[in-house]
Amino acid sequence: MRKIRLHLSYDGTDFHGWQKQPGAPTVQGTLESALAQMYQEPIRVIGSGRTDAGTHAVQQVVHFEAPKTLKQEERLVRALNSMLPETMVVRGAWLAPADFHALYSAHRKTYVYRIWNGPTRSALWNKRALYVPHELNLDFLNSLAAELIGHKDFKSFQTTGTPVKTTVRTVDHCRFVKRSGHLIEFSIRGSGFLKQMVRNLVGTLLHLERNKGDLNQLRAIFAAKNRQAAKTTAPAHGLYLYRVYYPPALDKKCLKI
Repeated sequence: MRKIRLHLSYDGTDFHGWQKQPGAPTVQGTLESALAQMYQEPIRVIGSGRTDAGTHAVQQVVHFEAPKTLKQEERLVRALNSMLPETMVVRGAWLAPADFHALYSAHRKTYVYRIWNGPTRSALWNKRALYVPHELNLDFLNSLAAELIGHKDFKSFQTTGTPVKTTVRTVDHCRFVKRSGHLIEFSIRGSGFLKQMVRNLVGTLLHLERNKGDLNQLRAIFAAKNRQAAKTTAPAHGLYLYRVYYPPALDKKCLKI
């Protein structure tokens, strides 16, 4: 068996999330179906993490055990992309070492949440960014974002449904940036993320900005350690899994196909 690592990008609009489920198009199910055609037997893929229905990915990392070596393995990426829908693409493939695991080897991730902030909505960004009509105060939002950095308990921002050993996570980067025109990006990088944590954070920060909240309110939400203390969950269509990080020594063992 050969372990193959893939990097995927996808528009999550028409997918019911990452995880395979009967009767609904999912990222995992679509990729496994294409691989099964290629290898002529069932293939199970493991991703770096689950994305919700409607959430996008710039770089999702997956691995699978290839039951055989293809005759023209160097064409793996091209062949896979010819079988996948237009909203999903394989960006690269690597032969990975036995100790590589897309989920368990990952030690950091970056998520980006995109906001269209203008007087009128955007037809092009309608399904790929949250529309906020009033002008956002980025200085205030970044003062709140700075409070998220560090080793903290994010229990108040965890949607129930996936049991975890601890709700403490480490965030080392968090910032709102105006990219161009009316497009604003909230980026956050950390050691791991709870279920819908990023969307809950974005919804809460935007609520505080809109209602003239302050830093003490955000601190009180953290201290409550209760999801009911935080505010609304931002819609999935603005969220992107942007990058997954692995130890450099492990990356070097992955050989480009």
